[in-house]
Amino acid sequence: MSTEPVTLTPGPLVGVDWLACNAAHVVVLDASIAPHLAEDRHIPGARRFDIDGEFSDPDSDLPHSMPPAAFLQERLRAIGINSSSTVVVYDAAGIYSAPRAWWMLRAAGLERVAVLDGGLPAWEAAGQAVEPGRADYDGAAGDVVVSLDADAFVDAEVVAAQLAGEGGAAVVDARSSERFAGEAAEPRPGLRAGHVAGSANLPFASLLRDGKMISVPELRQAFERVAPGVILGQRELITSCGSGVTACVLALAAELAGEPRVRVYDGSWADWGRPDPKGVRPIETGA
Repeated sequence: MSTEPVTLTPGPLVGVDWLACNAAHVVVLDASIAPHLAEDRHIPGARRFDIDGEFSDPDSDLPHSMPPAAFLQERLRAIGINSSSTVVVYDAAGIYSAPRAWWMLRAAGLERVAVLDGGLPAWEAAGQAVEPGRADYDGAAGDVVVSLDADAFVDAEVVAAQLAGEGGAAVVDARSSERFAGEAAEPRPGLRAGHVAGSANLPFASLLRDGKMISVPELRQAFERVAPGVILGQRELITSCGSGVTACVLALAAELAGEPRVRVYDGSWADWGRPDPKGVRPIETGA
C-alpha cells in the first residue's frame, strides 16, 4: 500500500476516511492478537505486527514484553519500516492491541504513528475493501534506526517507588473491575488476585463506544475521576493491565486527553501478580 515518501503528520488517532484518503502514502500494520485475530482478511496492503510472537522479547518470561532495540530494529526492517514512514496501526477488535504497537513504535523513535479508530470493524462497516488471507509482507527491507525512549516503559521497581513517594505518579489499571477487585479469576495461571496496592481502576472498555474512542471531554472526565490531577499536569501517569497491552489503550486515551507524561508498566499484572514471598509487591482486593 505504501509508496512513500510523502510526509504526513497524523494525530495519534485517525478515522477510516483519513486512512482511505492517505492509504497510498502510509504503512498499515495489523497488530491483532488472540483472541481477536482475523487471519482470513486484512486491510489491503497491511503488514503483520505480531505482538504475540516476533514483536515480543524472546528472552523474557513475561508475555508481550518490549524487545531490545537491536532485535526490534531487525524485526521492523523486516516488515519494511523506514525512519521516514508514516504508520497506521489497526486491530480486528476495534481498539484493543493496536495501541500497544503504537506505543512500541513511538518508543522506538518513530514520530508519525497513529491508531485507526474502530480498527478493522470500522473499516468494513464503512464499506472499504479488504483482502483475503493473513497480512504477510515479502517486500523490500526498511531502513529504520531504533533509538528507544527509556521513559516509555517502567518495571515493578519504578512502580513501587512511585507509589511509595509523596506526590508520585498515579498508577491506573486497565483491567476489568472484576479482575481489579480480585473477584474474577486471572486468565494466566499462578497469579494472585487483586491489584497493585495504591493503584486505581479505569477499565479500557469504558473508554470505548461502539469500538471507537469516546470524546476528548469524556476521556478527561474519566481520568480526573480515578486519578485527580493527571490530566491537569499535576501528576505523572503509569498505566497497567494484564500484560502491558490494554495499558496502552489508556496511554493513547491519556495523550488524546492532553497528558503527555505517560509511562507503561511492561509486564503489568503478569509481573506484579506473581507469587511474592518477600512481600515486596503488595496487592489489594476490592474496588
